[in-house]
Amino acid sequence: MFSREILNLYFVAGTQDCRHLSGSPEQNLLSVLETALQNGISCYQLREKGQHALQDEARIRRLAGACRELCHRYAVPFVLNNDVHAALAWGADGVHIGQQDMPLQEAAALCRGKIFLGISNNSFANAQSSFHAACADYLAVGPIFPTQSKPDAKAPVGVALVEQVRAAGINAPVVAIGGIKADTASLLRRAGADGIAVISAIAAADDVALAVRQLL
Repeated sequence: MFSREILNLYFVAGTQDCRHLSGSPEQNLLSVLETALQNGISCYQLREKGQHALQDEARIRRLAGACRELCHRYAVPFVLNNDVHAALAWGADGVHIGQQDMPLQEAAALCRGKIFLGISNNSFANAQSSFHAACADYLAVGPIFPTQSKPDAKAPVGVALVEQVRAAGINAPVVAIGGIKADTASLLRRAGADGIAVISAIAAADDVALAVRQLL
């Protein structure tokens, strides 16, 4: 069951985001995730993507199962990035896709009544189209600020896009993402975002517990 509150502090990460730690890729991620869960994240998305991500599907599936189990222990939804069919098969609570991953209406039809669906939007036109198509449970808007977590990220859209979305009467649940730190989190919530999504602000933090608490 989806609710806006899920978006309050949305942690997104894969093993590639925890390479600075000394353990195995899977254990590094699971350790960061458990600390984040213990300190109050409201949703977690496994985004195993990029040059340094796991490539073996069996390993990714085992990791997804471990992440899901950990999230459910703390009553937090587990979301899979990019792959609707895998999200359905692997027991995820939700799936997050980009504008080009698959036709939005097709994704919505597959997810309806089973798992919730989030869609990335990096322009007002995207957000407006996603909203009026009524195919997403929430809209992710960004990147708000410059980010190093996604090498292929689009140009930053700024806080103004969140304000523009709300001013246009788009009342869908909105999560802001991209380069967000503790000192900008409240700015985005005041602009109308239901929550913030972060990668490195938690995954790369020296003190994960403190980082989570400062973002809440």
